[in-house]
Amino acid sequence: MPAGLGALALGSFGIGLTEFVIAGLLPQVGRSLAVSEAAAGWLISGYALTVAVGAIVVTAATAGLPRKTVLTGLVALFVVGNLLSAIAPNYPLMLLGRVIAALCHGSFFGIGSLVARRMVAPERASRAVAVMFAGLTVANVLGVPFGALVGERWGWRATFWAITCVGVVAAVAIAVLVPGWAGAANRPHSSKDSGTAIGRADGLRTQLRAFRSGQVWLTLAATALGYGGMFGAFSYLAYTFTRVTGFSSTDVAWLLVVYGSGLVIGNMVGGRAADRNRDLALIASLAGLTVTLATFGLLAASPTASVVLVFLTGLFGFASVPGLITRVTDHARGVPLAASANVSASNIGNALGAWLGGFAISVGLGYTAPLYVGAALVLLGLAVMMIAARRSGRSEPDTTDLGLVHDRASAG
Repeated sequence: MPAGLGALALGSFGIGLTEFVIAGLLPQVGRSLAVSEAAAGWLISGYALTVAVGAIVVTAATAGLPRKTVLTGLVALFVVGNLLSAIAPNYPLMLLGRVIAALCHGSFFGIGSLVARRMVAPERASRAVAVMFAGLTVANVLGVPFGALVGERWGWRATFWAITCVGVVAAVAIAVLVPGWAGAANRPHSSKDSGTAIGRADGLRTQLRAFRSGQVWLTLAATALGYGGMFGAFSYLAYTFTRVTGFSSTDVAWLLVVYGSGLVIGNMVGGRAADRNRDLALIASLAGLTVTLATFGLLAASPTASVVLVFLTGLFGFASVPGLITRVTDHARGVPLAASANVSASNIGNALGAWLGGFAISVGLGYTAPLYVGAALVLLGLAVMMIAARRSGRSEPDTTDLGLVHDRASAG
């Protein structure tokens, strides 16, 4: 594995910690800053909304710049946001720190996924993306318990100081270990365009043209629906476990670790499968998630079945991630804005799934309802993916002119 991939994985681990750690710290933060539970909740929802918008805005604003430079700058922004959170004397500054940190999230994963796949041979592209996202999946497993442990012993501010340190190390690692040829802006399409931002594949006008592709929109829709289904179920798992299955509230933490372990394994397995047959792997993972969520709803009263099914939810839920990212960027001809739009689509899906799951509970459908809602959303995503696969046929988009190949010679 190229050392540069490890540096990107470290960056994704730090960003993942920032996203997930706050859930375990929310009561402490709320008491410390003297705000209500609803206001404290905006430290989570405000972050998510900023990710959805910032992924597009920041990527568009940095169009044409060398990708390695942008990635290093994004992690620096991440450090500033978490440092502000660590020292924030009041709620508005704490929220500002969360917003600043969130601005780097979507663009880092969008641009970073393109840099990651550039460091390996084309047939290993999805696996390279999976390695980068491994940091995020590990953060999902460790984020909440890490935050709770550090916060309990040294206070919630210590957690953000620790994340700030992770960000500093990640920024240095990316600056040193990501090769310049992998993190350069894409080459011009023709010699007459050489040296101009407009002529680069990263130019904003070129990036916007990529969204004329129906395959890009179909993949984004599949992403939103797939993520929405998984997150719609995940958001209310604690209620399902305690109100339906009969687990105690203290059991929820290790059950979420089981779920997170499924994410880690699914991410790596999905990356390998996507490199063999991407569309088939995506269809299989979405179909597996649909069946898993529906079965979970039926068997939620069984503790043994619930443990197995929550693991499978994580496994199938994240198995589609590497393939969806490489698919949308291939059909968008490698432009970073499409990769970042994929992150935005996933966050929009998360918000939709969580809202629909909560609505189902509020109208009296019970605490297994989010599982069925999630299954329905993923089933729609599966249908979209099957349409996309059928329309694309056997042909794969040509990305050789966009630097999405293992080409060290292009450094010159």
